[in-house]
Amino acid sequence: MIKFTALLTPDYIRQGVICSSKKTVLEMAGRLLAEQAQLDNFDDVECFESLFNREKLGCTAIGNGIAIPRARLPQGEKPLAVFLQLTNPIDYEAPDRREVDLIFAIMIPENLCPNYGAHLAELSEKLKDKNLGKQLRSAQSAEEIWQVFDYVDHHNSTQQETQQEMN
Repeated sequence: MIKFTALLTPDYIRQGVICSSKKTVLEMAGRLLAEQAQLDNFDDVECFESLFNREKLGCTAIGNGIAIPRARLPQGEKPLAVFLQLTNPIDYEAPDRREVDLIFAIMIPENLCPNYGAHLAELSEKLKDKNLGKQLRSAQSAEEIWQVFDYVDHHNSTQQETQQEMN
């Protein structure tokens, strides 16, 4: 089971972000992800281009006002993520035609990509939970958002342990 708190750190959560378009969201996410990556030959422009080019292949909005833009990281040992809560929703060209205001951007090292599809599906399912979306939207600080993710991770772990004990 993948945990939000294993991918994110409080330093890479932004609350109340003002962006006017998908492009500006991807630029901001690219800057934050490149800062985290700290790779010599991979700056914020290349990070943005990776996210943008992946988005051209197909919209990464998953419904309910949420998107998971993602791209490959040229090297690294673990995925990097940022979370953005937008003040106002933007047109993200989502299949459900709903504007997006919650962005969970992730970059996955190339060597991990072949095995990461199931993790992305799991993240998507968790993020689609309407209760979680409501809590993330109502959070008033990055710390509150972190606490929401921490609670969800802990609650899901406890639930899974209980189910295993019952089987």
